[in-house]
Amino acid sequence: MTGTASAHAGTAARGRIDKRQAILDAAFAVFAREGYAQAGVDVIAAEAGVAKATVYNHFGDKETLLRAAFLARTERAVAANLDALEALADTGGDLRELLEGVAVRLLDCYCDGDSWALRRLLLAEQHQFPDLLDISQTNGADRVMRTLADRLARLALAGRLAMTDPELAAEQFSALLTAPIAKRTRQGTRALTPDEVRTAAREAVDTFLRAFTPASA
Repeated sequence: MTGTASAHAGTAARGRIDKRQAILDAAFAVFAREGYAQAGVDVIAAEAGVAKATVYNHFGDKETLLRAAFLARTERAVAANLDALEALADTGGDLRELLEGVAVRLLDCYCDGDSWALRRLLLAEQHQFPDLLDISQTNGADRVMRTLADRLARLALAGRLAMTDPELAAEQFSALLTAPIAKRTRQGTRALTPDEVRTAAREAVDTFLRAFTPASA
């Protein structure tokens, strides 16, 4: 293959990837906005800026597109959460400050518009597509919880926290963060101010540290 042909092939591949991503983004927006039953492939194609036939060429049918769009957006949300947890890899420094910083970032992820849209779409469609729950759990929440549990276990090994079950501690930390948010945001219809997010993070960390601070600390 000549250099020119190789460049053309690379451009074509890039274009195909870009179109696929545009379709996934548009599909998620339309499914979240209108629901699966009312979402039209023609509307998705128009919002993606592609022909309707292109959508079918990439995904075959509407059900496959729903699952692909849901998975893609779940993986994007997971990546943001995992990035937020990276700070916990450092077991030194002020523990409260460290946990509150991570808590704020996790709450920002949880309160993101796409995250609310994911939860609403799952709630609306899981009766018809129960495998969406598997996607959400296996590709989403479970990965985040495993990483959080690993980070908390490292803090325990460093003597910063006292716990025997890091997975349970991770679940409890997450619950302390997210449980009050549905009410405070009115199910995601009201945005929290930065001060409100910091307050929620501080309250969660306060309770968590009361439970898991070593007796000798």
